[in-house]
Parts: sequence; structure tokens; C-alpha cells
Amino acid sequence: MTATHTGLIGLGTMGAALALNIAEKGFPIAVWNRTASVTQQFHADAGDLAQHITPVETLAGLVQAITPPRAIILMVPAGQAVDDQLAALTPLLGPEDLVIDAGNANFRDTNRRDAADLPFRFMGIGVSGGEEGARHGPAIMAGGPDVAWAQMKPLLQAIAARAEDDTPCADHMGPSGAGHFVKAVHNGIEYADMQMISEVYGVMRDGMGLSAAAIAPVFDRWNKGPLQSYLIEISAQVAAATDPVAGGPMLDMIVDAAGQKGTGRWTAVEAQHLAAPVPVIEAAVMARNVSARRAERAAGQARFGGAEARIDLPLEDLEQAMIAGKILCYAQGFAMMTAAARDFDWALDMPAIARVWRAGCIIRSSMLNDMAQALAEDPARNLILAPFFADRLDAGLPALRRVVAEGALQGLPLPALSAGLAWFDLMRQTRGTANMIQGQRDFFGAHGFERLDGKKAPHGPWGNPA
Repeated sequence: MTATHTGLIGLGTMGAALALNIAEKGFPIAVWNRTASVTQQFHADAGDLAQHITPVETLAGLVQAITPPRAIILMVPAGQAVDDQLAALTPLLGPEDLVIDAGNANFRDTNRRDAADLPFRFMGIGVSGGEEGARHGPAIMAGGPDVAWAQMKPLLQAIAARAEDDTPCADHMGPSGAGHFVKAVHNGIEYADMQMISEVYGVMRDGMGLSAAAIAPVFDRWNKGPLQSYLIEISAQVAAATDPVAGGPMLDMIVDAAGQKGTGRWTAVEAQHLAAPVPVIEAAVMARNVSARRAERAAGQARFGGAEARIDLPLEDLEQAMIAGKILCYAQGFAMMTAAARDFDWALDMPAIARVWRAGCIIRSSMLNDMAQALAEDPARNLILAPFFADRLDAGLPALRRVVAEGALQGLPLPALSAGLAWFDLMRQTRGTANMIQGQRDFFGAHGFERLDGKKAPHGPWGNPA
């Protein structure tokens, strides 16, 4: 068997898919799972790829099966399992070896591990695309030292998805936890995108009285225009699906409570630390949390009543509202990464991030080509001010206002779309209302304030003649 420089630990759904992808791209790989029978079954099921895979039964055996300099990919649950695995590898590896955490780690954990004086190199990479992406080409956001990226670049770019221009969707984001941070923002945008789609679905179902079967072709049609994306594509498929047991729409049989793994929540929390507003993502996290409170929601409907089908809006308005909402959401995400680059002293390449997201990942979308171009023109400029997207917003915002207004009047919840619109209106106001907030703060706490005319500001309680 050909010598390998690469190993993988953890043969769950994602780990198994990634190992097969690596083997298929011509990189021999050794694999180990804590349960030996899982390793053996994986190898037995690998078919023609088995010749490129070395199954081992112990961690020491994995290390021995890999030719130095070694690279070992961890595909284990985020958190303590990663720390435990690093501790177990510590006596087995040398300074030229590399361990890669490819799970959904919190970037602060990755920073901590990177600073822990490990006896080997360490990097964290964000991998997006689910099982299908891991098997056939994910989007990869790598973080860690330059030397580690140089070592792994040929493999990671070989297994990554490829955009329409044949560019691999894998790149180096920066040091330490930069890769996992970008992946977290990706997941936050994913939460928001899914929430906005669900809100528009709710308008069509509860506000317009459309069935799932009637909604499916609407999403399918939108997927052929500016909204073309993986999430719109699968929304059409989900709406069209029939329940094999009851025979009706599958959507009507799915419990109305959305699960989450926490990565969107991490994004919302970190945005607060960075003072980088991401209200669309925050609204999406809130909506998922509220969805879990089914008993309370049932009590609320019993007391106050639910929404009725009263909305009369053209479907074109919903499409334009979605386009505007998507632009506002992505603008917030890129602004958050710009704030992180400043605070953490990372040289995050915004156009490169947009290009990595063009294929393989959950938020892949035709709009990301235009975003990459706009960010290349001026990476520091907020995306809503880029001429292409400013024009799109001019076209879409009137529809977004109509949809949000009708939703509010008829009691339909549109938290993400509403949050995006509110943020936009704050962003376009030179004469806002924060002067009242600052005046209140100074009055009751003597905090001081900045005067427009540049003169020295008095301290409160200046509103009290005494």
C-alpha cells in the first residue's frame, strides 16, 4: 500500500464522508475510530477506494501508519472531545507533525488550543456542506500558521468544491481561530437565510392561504433568478415532498420546532462583543429559541388568536423582499468579519471569503459572485454601499417595506425581515435619535457627551436648573 502522510480520527457521518473524498482524490489515508468495528466496517464498505485507505485499531497504530511529517484530521464532536484527543496525541507526535480540528469548534477554543504550547503544529478548519459536501466537495475555511496551510493546501484544495470558474472553494483565512470564526459567521448567515425563507413561506401559507404544493413552484421559479441558491432549491423540494405515511404534504407533518447546534448563537454572542450589529442573525436565533416553546405558543394562540389569510400581495413583492433581506443579512455578516479582523489583528480577505462560499457550502448562492466583485473593489466598504447592491436595494426595499408592514398589520411574525429593514433605516439616518439616549445617560449619570459644534460639553444633571 502507498505510504500516507495523512490520517483521520472519527468515522461518524462527516468523518467517513471526508475520508472517502480524500481517498478518491488520490491521497492515501489512514483512519481510526474509537470503536474498532466501525473502522473495519468503514473499510469494508469503501469499495474500490479501500486500496487507498489503511484501517488501524489503535491511536498509536494510526501514528505509526503515517509517514512524517504527519497530518492528522480530527472529526470528533466540538468541545472536550477535541481537548481529550489532543492530550492523547501529545506523547505520540513531534514538532513537524500537524493536527487539524475540522469540527464545528468555537473559534475561542481554537485560539486557546493554538496558544497552549502543543508539541506539534495545530490548525482549525471550518468545513461546510454537510455529508454531501464532505463526500464530494465542501467549502473549506482554514485557520492556522502559514506553514500548516502550505502543508495542507494541495489536499484541501483538491477535495474542496469548485466554483463555476473552476476555482477551489478552500482558502487560508488567517492565524489561530480565523477559519473557525469565518465558519461561525457562515453558519449565522445560514440561520438568517433559512429564517427569511421560512418567513416568506409563512406569508404564503398563513397570509395568502397557499398550500405547500402551490408554494413549491414559487420557490422553484425564484431559484432561476437572483435568489438562485442551495437553500431556495431545497426549499422547493421540501415544499413539494409528500409524506409517505399520511400521504399529504411532508411540511404539514414536521413538528414546528427548529433544532440548532449552537453555531448561530455563537455568532450572535460574538457580534455583541465586537459591537458589530447582526440583527438579522440575532432574530433568526431568537426565532429558533421561540419555536422550541410550543406549549407557550399554543397558550398564546388560544388567548390572542392566530393569523388569518388576509394578505393580498403579488408574489413579486415577496421575491424582491427576499432579495433585499438577503443583501442586508450578508452585509451585516461581512461587516462583522471586518470588525473581527480589526479587533483580532487578522488579515481576513473578504473577497476570498465570498469566493470560498460560492460552492460546496450551505449558503452557496449566485449572488456571492457579485459580492466577491464588490468586496474586491473596496473590502472596507459596507456591502449595501457597493453600487451593484445599492441598486438592488433601491429596487427591492419598497417591496420589503410592504411585506413587513402587511405582516405587522395581520400579525404574521417576520422577525428577520423586519430586523433587516430596521437596521437599514438606522444605517441611512445621519440625524438619528441616539442624541436623546446620550442626553439621558448624561442627565442621570454625568457620562458626558460630544457636541456637534465642538464646544466643551457640560456634564449632567444639566437639565436641572438647581
